[in-house]
Amino acid sequence: MIRNSIATYQRRSLSITITMTTSLDQLKQSGTVVVSDSGDFALIDAYKPQDATTNPSLILAASGKPGYSKLMDAAVQFGKSKGGDIDTQADAALDRLLIEFGKAILDIIPGRVSTEIDARLSFDKEATKAKAKELIALYDSVGVKKERILIKIASTWEGIQAARELERDENIHCNLTLLFGFGQAVACAEAGVTLISPFVGRILDWYKKNTGKNYEGDEDPGVQSVKKIYNYYKQHQYKTIVMGASFRNIGEIKALAGVDFLTISPSLLEELNASMDPVPKKLDAAAAAQADPIAKVSFIDNEPEFRWTLLQDQMAFDKLHEGIKKFAEDGQLLKKILKEKLSA
Repeated sequence: MIRNSIATYQRRSLSITITMTTSLDQLKQSGTVVVSDSGDFALIDAYKPQDATTNPSLILAASGKPGYSKLMDAAVQFGKSKGGDIDTQADAALDRLLIEFGKAILDIIPGRVSTEIDARLSFDKEATKAKAKELIALYDSVGVKKERILIKIASTWEGIQAARELERDENIHCNLTLLFGFGQAVACAEAGVTLISPFVGRILDWYKKNTGKNYEGDEDPGVQSVKKIYNYYKQHQYKTIVMGASFRNIGEIKALAGVDFLTISPSLLEELNASMDPVPKKLDAAAAAQADPIAKVSFIDNEPEFRWTLLQDQMAFDKLHEGIKKFAEDGQLLKKILKEKLSA
């Protein structure tokens, strides 16, 4: 009898082991496309994401590792080939470095990579458009077609209008980043951009700092922001993809299971991959359509109203400008490193 009981227990244990899936797999099964938020190829390859996103801070961190010296060398050689003064060469090298990282990432993933425009151009529509076209041309020169690229642009008024024209006139797909407020999300959808990246964790950071409270799961203000945007897009039939970004913990990620895309750092991907906790689907297009209706608003050709709405949302205003400043600083640090290599 004891042997029979042991055998039965072993069969049941085996069955449980076979049917259990990691939290990461469950997240993928919820319908959410998982995107890696990293510039480190080894970490990207480990979790088999569909897409990948980068930004100046991630590229800066990755570029200092010995394994990426060949990419730095290629960028420096490209900068030198352009001639001109050291600043001109460094600018060219920086653009080429972004493309070298993007191309290497695309060799790993099946989908698209997001490459970010210089944050210092965030308030210049024409300069943003010109830089986007330059980056697409650089990708094309190394054999990467624009269908695999998302040009990442800050969600300022100028950035959104640049993306609108790039999508409409050039068929260049855009990822509108540093998105914190509902008004930004509305303007992006009206502009017909391919994808937006609401920064969940940075919204949480602002509220914790300014209220002294702790928030978890569905109570997290960043989670609530993404849910509202998702429901609004689905209710009003906008095709723009909602991709939650900048997470502080896996609780935020689980609370958004079912959203279109989520871009997740390697450390949180590892935590999800090591967990067997259930990840029930929380967001669904059909359910969103039946949720409490959110009145339609519009900012089409109405820059003053957009700016006023953004100004009224202190969190969104603060975090947008703080994020632009940080990305610009990291971009300049990267340029400084390249200048040193060009001068050596």
